[in-house]
Amino acid sequence: MKKSTFLIVGKHPVIEALKNPQRKIERIFLTEDAQKNLNRENQSKNLLKNIHVFYKSRRELNNLCGKDEISHQGLIAEVEHLEEQTLKDYLYDIKRENINFIALEDVTDPRNIGSIIRSAASFNINGIIVKDRSFPLKSKLLYKSASGGTEHIKIFKVANIKTSLKFLKTKDFWISAFDASATKDFTENNWKGKNVLLFGSEGYGLKEKTLDQTDFQFKIGINANIESLNISNSVSIVCHYINKSLSKN
Repeated sequence: MKKSTFLIVGKHPVIEALKNPQRKIERIFLTEDAQKNLNRENQSKNLLKNIHVFYKSRRELNNLCGKDEISHQGLIAEVEHLEEQTLKDYLYDIKRENINFIALEDVTDPRNIGSIIRSAASFNINGIIVKDRSFPLKSKLLYKSASGGTEHIKIFKVANIKTSLKFLKTKDFWISAFDASATKDFTENNWKGKNVLLFGSEGYGLKEKTLDQTDFQFKIGINANIESLNISNSVSIVCHYINKSLSKN
């Protein structure tokens, strides 16, 4: 059975999709200038080999972007979704001392989610756990904001975040919530071992019933005159620190 397809837009998302052997590319829409740049910047690889290529004007590509008004940079790809893997299967396959997941509860803004994916992939987080119903699976904005990061990290879509946290606790994971009202700074923790880094929605943070599943609650130390950080910035800071800490050991 043929899978449904969707569009990803922009230079980095499209190029990383082309480089990913697990990503099925149906068609590429691009300008002639974009093809020249693609060939010049990737001389060692024929990224368009066996790909159905359709040349379009910039205006035609603008129309494909629709109301989103995303900068396509002359490149749009029609792709299939990657094969999904369950958390249970992933944990069965991976044999590693240090495993770090990010879990997002009711984070819905595609730009924020895309930026989180980009940071998580950049700083060697093993996977991102999201609620299936609130994850914008085909959002052009998400893939553009992720800048190709979706090709380099596992995204686990689950029915219920709380249930998934309960399962991970049975697998010896520590659940750490990030909340502005917490008293302990996250840099005081030893991040070795198996960890879930839990972040709440842009508007109201984490739900009380979800916080009940956590082992620790941490804050990110910032200027006292600033109320809070954007969630994508928070995730980036945490991921960078943990990656740097683990790389020293």
